[in-house]
Amino acid sequence: MKMLKEKVEKIDIGAWRAPQPNGNMPHGDMPGDKILIGEDHIAKANKIFPVLLGKLAQLSGKKAVVSVFGGSGTGKSEVASLLTYYLQEAGIGAYVMSGDNYPRRIPLYNDAERLAVFRSEGLKGLVSSGLYSPEVQKQLSELWETEKDPAPMLAEGNEWLREYQRFGRKALADYLGTELEQDYAQVNQIIRDFKSGKEKIWLKRMGRSEDQRWYDEIDFSNTDVLLIEWTHGGNENIEGLDIPVLLNSTPEETREHRRLRARDGKTDSDFTTMVLEIEQAELDRRAEFAEIIISKSGELLRPVMN
Repeated sequence: MKMLKEKVEKIDIGAWRAPQPNGNMPHGDMPGDKILIGEDHIAKANKIFPVLLGKLAQLSGKKAVVSVFGGSGTGKSEVASLLTYYLQEAGIGAYVMSGDNYPRRIPLYNDAERLAVFRSEGLKGLVSSGLYSPEVQKQLSELWETEKDPAPMLAEGNEWLREYQRFGRKALADYLGTELEQDYAQVNQIIRDFKSGKEKIWLKRMGRSEDQRWYDEIDFSNTDVLLIEWTHGGNENIEGLDIPVLLNSTPEETREHRRLRARDGKTDSDFTTMVLEIEQAELDRRAEFAEIIISKSGELLRPVMN
């Protein structure tokens, strides 16, 4: 098998022109996921691709793993699909894997676990801080019924609710994107198998109900680059990443994109807003380790081009 470096070096980057997207384009393997490729996604992918080729040419192995991570509002799935398509059209075998198949719980149960973590730890925090009382519990129960307990505006001038939210938010931050929520060990095994040259690998599929869990055997014998598209694709628990690519986003952009993709029915809730803010803070923290960063507007922030 030829080294990846040799295959990349045969591509004339100066003469390269992006192929027109078509209906047979590759896309992430999350069941039921939708991608809507627009001109902004194409513009981003066209800026990233030459830089990505340059970085692939610097690698010494036969296989490479690229992560495309960030909030959904930046078109993470769409850009990953385009990059996979461009690689394939350039003669480099590529496959795009959705990290959304690798949480420990189906979306319904994971959403419930997130809320349970926030509420149970917020409640314990009230007790430990000496602010808990039967009257407080009555008010809190009413907020639970209306799902307004995470609302920051309600906590203004309300000490016990402010403390409840502070304790709950900290616990939620300690859960989101960690090994408690995501099965990084399984992702790492896939990366190891891929890089070791294993030709066929079983990849997980996860729908939105318990009876929608299965594995598909994927042939990687002609695949040179594995792209992982995932909000948590830059997490430090992932081993074997060669080129992390960050697409910048804001919680508002992510929430709007989730609404358009019909990911859930509560994209505008106070709790979802809190989740997105915490996830964005983690993305910002991991930006330091990304080799390629592109802004929401399509500006290449790293590497800085002359």
